Amino acid sequence: MLQSLGDLEQQRSAIVHQLTGLGDFRPCSISTTSGRCGKPNCRCHLPNQSPHGPTDRLTYKVDGKTVTESLPSPAALAKAEREVAEFRNYRQLSQQFVEVNTQICELRPVTEAAPSAQEKNFRSDPKRTHRPGRPTAAHHFARPQGDWPTRSRECRDSNPGCDASGRGHGSDAAAAV
Repeated sequence: MLQSLGDLEQQRSAIVHQLTGLGDFRPCSISTTSGRCGKPNCRCHLPNQSPHGPTDRLTYKVDGKTVTESLPSPAALAKAEREVAEFRNYRQLSQQFVEVNTQICELRPVTEAAPSAQEKNFRSDPKRTHRPGRPTAAHHFARPQGDWPTRSRECRDSNPGCDASGRGHGSDAAAAV
């Protein structure tokens, strides 16, 4: 069913309102681990003995590296579970927000703005090749070696360090200045 632009904008506002009402959240996961420790004389290494654990852990990323920390108490576990649940709500709401905005963009009519006075002047002057105050892309590219000017005959014959402009290059140029 196709929704109107006004309905979609109201839906977007409702999503924004829900986003502002979210509590503390963070992208992480909760897992439980149990195992044997590294102490050879510990009870966990004896036959028919259970390993250490279960221990609740919180895992998340910091600067691309995985960080795991223990959750020492049931209160810390409950807090982490609330934060994970709120993050899931955030992800769901942000996905809805993107979907609604996409629909709004598709339904919104195209309006063409009137050109400014500067744009009008730019279009009417055929001598301009680019906007004033903005460099062209040509200054980013080096000239190929074959495009350098050749030396004139009299320059070449009289001064081997001279280019087409009549100025020298290399150490001769520095001495001429």
